[in-house]
Amino acid sequence: QVHLVESGGGLVQPGGSLRLSCAASGTIFVANAMAYYRQAPGKQRELVARITRAGTTTYSASVKGRFTISRDNAKNTVWLQMNSLKPEDTAVYYCQADWGRGYWGQGTQVTVSS
Repeated sequence: QVHLVESGGGLVQPGGSLRLSCAASGTIFVANAMAYYRQAPGKQRELVARITRAGTTTYSASVKGRFTISRDNAKNTVWLQMNSLKPEDTAVYYCQADWGRGYWGQGTQVTVSS
């Protein structure tokens, strides 16, 4: 059974940085795409950033230039470096990875507030 374990969330002031990580266990196969989504209170879950096994990245318009997604295929781990954080980035962030079907992490809270 595949499990995705997330870490790195927390409280940060506007303009600050956080780094999220998500490690997969329970499989020896390299994930296809890995991604981060987020869900703010009262809003739908939205894609933040995605990275393919080959390293091709895509970002939502709201985070492009501020967030960077990266991965280590050997460790089946993905990271999301978040810089210049804004209050509107406040949300629960979910890791998602694909091995023919999608798996989700448990989510980690990111709060941007002074």
